[in-house]
Amino acid sequence: MARKYIDCREFPSEMKCTVAISADGEDELVEAAVQHAFAVHGEHDTPDFRKEIRNAMHEGTPPLTVA
Repeated sequence: MARKYIDCREFPSEMKCTVAISADGEDELVEAAVQHAFAVHGEHDTPDFRKEIRNAMHEGTPPLTVA
């Protein structure tokens, strides 16, 4: 199983969040990302939001910079 990540820098926001979260499993990554999005960005934990998280995942580890 390949490591996966999601990177807040890919989602422009007023707070300019630079957090990137990675995990070995998709379910673990979704849980961590949802918790972060809820606590920091005020998102709501819904099935559609979890689907968005899964669609935004990448294989590997976060790059040092985002284009």
